[in-house]
Amino acid sequence: MTKEMTGAEMIIQALIDQGVEHIFGYPGGAVLPIYDALFHQEKVRHVLVRHEQGAVHAAEGYARSTGKVGCVLVTSGPGATNAVTGLADALMDSIPIVCITGQVPTHLIGNDAFQECDTVGITRPCTKYNYLVKNIADLPRVLHEAFHVASSGRPGPVVIDVPKDIQFATGTYTRPKTFAHRGYVPKVKGDPERIQQAVAMMRNAKRPVFYTGGGVINSGRRASELLRELVRVTGFPITSTLMGLGAYPASGPQWLGMLGMHGTYEANFAMHECDLMICIGARFDDRITGRLDAFSPGSRKIHVDIDPSSINKNVKVDVPILGDCTLVLEEMLRLWTAQPGEADKPAHKAWWKKIEHWRARKCLAYKPSHEVIKPQYAIQRLYELTKDRDTYITTEVGQHQMWAAQFYGFEEPHRWMTSGGLGTMGYGIPAAVGVQLAHPGSLVIDIAGEASVLMTMQELSTAVQYRLPIKIFILNNHYMGMVRQWQELLHGGRYSQSYSEALPDFVKLAEAYHGVGMRCEKPGDLDAAIKEMIAVDKPVIFDCVVDPTENCFPMIPSGRAHNEMLLGDAAENLDEAITEEGKMLV
Repeated sequence: MTKEMTGAEMIIQALIDQGVEHIFGYPGGAVLPIYDALFHQEKVRHVLVRHEQGAVHAAEGYARSTGKVGCVLVTSGPGATNAVTGLADALMDSIPIVCITGQVPTHLIGNDAFQECDTVGITRPCTKYNYLVKNIADLPRVLHEAFHVASSGRPGPVVIDVPKDIQFATGTYTRPKTFAHRGYVPKVKGDPERIQQAVAMMRNAKRPVFYTGGGVINSGRRASELLRELVRVTGFPITSTLMGLGAYPASGPQWLGMLGMHGTYEANFAMHECDLMICIGARFDDRITGRLDAFSPGSRKIHVDIDPSSINKNVKVDVPILGDCTLVLEEMLRLWTAQPGEADKPAHKAWWKKIEHWRARKCLAYKPSHEVIKPQYAIQRLYELTKDRDTYITTEVGQHQMWAAQFYGFEEPHRWMTSGGLGTMGYGIPAAVGVQLAHPGSLVIDIAGEASVLMTMQELSTAVQYRLPIKIFILNNHYMGMVRQWQELLHGGRYSQSYSEALPDFVKLAEAYHGVGMRCEKPGDLDAAIKEMIAVDKPVIFDCVVDPTENCFPMIPSGRAHNEMLLGDAAENLDEAITEEGKMLV
C-alpha cells in the first residue's frame, strides 16, 4: 500500500497492517490526532484504561497469553511517565510491547512546554529500544520496525515518541518489506558444534537436571512441545523458574516443582547436587541462584538463550548456546534420538532415588485448620474447581503469588501471567483485563493480596465497561504478607508499616464499581463460594479472609545457598536430610 496520509493515520494503518486488534490507552492533548484517526475506523479496538500503568500491564497480559505484541497508546509528559513501571516490568520479563507516546511539537521540544518530558531519555533504561520521530518520512519505517524489534530475538518493550506536529503532517505511507536496523540481527540458530557438545555432556551425565525459564514460553508453543519430548526421552528431572511455569506440565512424572527462593526442596537440592545443568531460556537471576559462590558448585553448565547479554552475565557456563529455544531444542532432540540407549541408566536410577528422598520431605505441607482458611488451602481448592476449565491465572506480587506458583498446577504454557523480574504490585488486575479481552470465553482469575490489589484497583472500572468477567481472588491476611514474613524471620518481628490498616470493604467496593462482591471466612464455605464466583458473568472481587500468621515456605533467605533452605513446621523432618555441613535444616 502506498498512499498519502497524516502521521496519525499512518499509525492506525500500521497497527492494522500488523494485525493489531486491541490497543490499550488513555487520551490526552498530545495524542488527540491519533484518537481522531481511531474514531474513523473499526478494525482496531481501543480499550480505555484508568491509568497508563494499567495500559501497559493489560498489554502485557494480552501479549503473554497470546504470543502477540501488546500495544499501548498514551499521551506526553505524565502519560508517558505513568507508563514507565509497566515498561520496566515488560523489559525484565521479556514481554513484546509497542508503546506509542505523544510528544509536544518538534519546535517546542527542550523548551519545558506544557506536558513535555524527555520520553526517550526517561525510557531508554526500561525499553529494548525507543524512537523519537522528527520526520514524517521516517514514521512508516519506524512503526513497523518497532514491531519487529519488540517481537524478535529476546522480546521486549519498544517506545515510539511521536510529536504532535508529526501526527498532523502529511506524507507517503508504504509498508516496508525488510528491516535494516543497524546492529540488530538476532541469532536464532544455535551453533551445531556446541549443540553436539551439549548432547555429548548430557549422555555422560550422572546427575543431570533441566532448568527452564520464560524463554521457552516466549519462543512459542512448539518450544514447549519439544521440551516435553526431550525430557521424556532423556528421563532427566526438570525444574523451572517462576516465569517458566507451564512449559512442562505440573503433573508430569519428571517435574520437580518450581526452583528458587520459594521453590521446592527437591528442585533446589537437585540444582545444588547435580553434575550437569541444562539451562534453557532462563537467565540465572538472583532469586534462582541464591548465593552465587555456592550455586550448584559441582555441576557443568549448558546455557541456551537468544540474548547474548544473558550468557555468562551472572554465572559462567561451560557450553553457551546462542539461539532460539525452539531451534536448539529441535536439534538437541534430533541428536539424542539418533543414538538412543547410551545414557548412564544405573547412575540416573540412583539420582532419581535421591530425588525421591528429597520429595519425601513434603516441603509444601502445611498444618490444616477447620477454623480459619489457610492460604495454601484456598489456592488448592481454587485449582481443583477450575483445573478442568479453560482457565488463565494472573497474580499480584507477594505471598499469594508464591502460593499460587506452588499450589496451582499449570499444564500448558501461556496460562500463567505474573510479574517476575520487577515484582510489580498492581500487575494482576490490568493483566487480567488484557487476558480476558484476548480470550473472551475463558475463565480469568487474578490471585491477589489485599495490599497489592489496591495499587491498580481502578482498572476494575475498565473490566466493567467492557463487560470482562474477571475474577479477583484476594487472599486477605491484613498484611503486606511477604514484608511481614521477612520482618518476622529476619528483623526480629518488628512489623514496621506492614499491617494493612484502613482496608476498604471489598464487597462494597466491588458493588461501587458495579461488579459483584463476595466474602468467605470459613474453610467449609469455600468450595460453594468459589463455584458461585465462577458462575457470575460479571467482574467479581472475592475477599477470601485467610490466616494472617501463615508464612510462605520453603524459603531460601536472601544471600543463602540452595542447601540452606527454611522449611515450614509441617514438612517431614527426616534425620538423613542434612546439609553438607551436617547441620539439620529447620
